[in-house]
Amino acid sequence: MKLSHQLTAIAASLLIATPVFASDTSHFKGEPANTLEQAVANFSEYNNKLENALANDLSPEAMNEVHQLTYTLENALQKLNDEIDELEETLEKVHKASEHADPDTVRSAGEQYLTNSRKIVK
Repeated sequence: MKLSHQLTAIAASLLIATPVFASDTSHFKGEPANTLEQAVANFSEYNNKLENALANDLSPEAMNEVHQLTYTLENALQKLNDEIDELEETLEKVHKASEHADPDTVRSAGEQYLTNSRKIVK
């Protein structure tokens, strides 16, 4: 009798867990990261959410939550990568202008670089 109760419990848990894994997750898009500020905010918030999820039992429901969180993190990282590429280009303008003693470009590109980089790190 005890074995049949265990099998029933296992079967019931599989019925509960299966929809979580079998669900169509392709509809998840995550939070958008249309601006650098939005990407940084989402990156920070969703890293905290991921940290909290990892600190607990990774049940099927938690695994689904982690799966959904990663979409927002991926969006944020993509925007951050794009912005870092632009920062590199702007800093290169500062670098080359400094080599050519072009104070106007150094000042304008340098200020643009600092403004944008401080959105990531203060």
